[in-house]
Amino acid sequence: MDQIEQEDIRQRLADLRVEHRDLDEAIARLAEGVFVDQLQLSRLKKRKLLIKDMIARLESRLIPDLNA
Repeated sequence: MDQIEQEDIRQRLADLRVEHRDLDEAIARLAEGVFVDQLQLSRLKKRKLLIKDMIARLESRLIPDLNA
């Protein structure tokens, strides 16, 4: 993997982490309300999990392969 590709992955990771944090805050605010839209809350939680998985996959791509 070349340096440019690594930088692209790092930038994507940063963007995903921001989105993950924003979703976390949105979920907390939505859950605090008197009338909670369960469908929207569920969708936000699913999106947050998807982003978490994407972050994990990208992080694993940055780990160098070790020849055994």
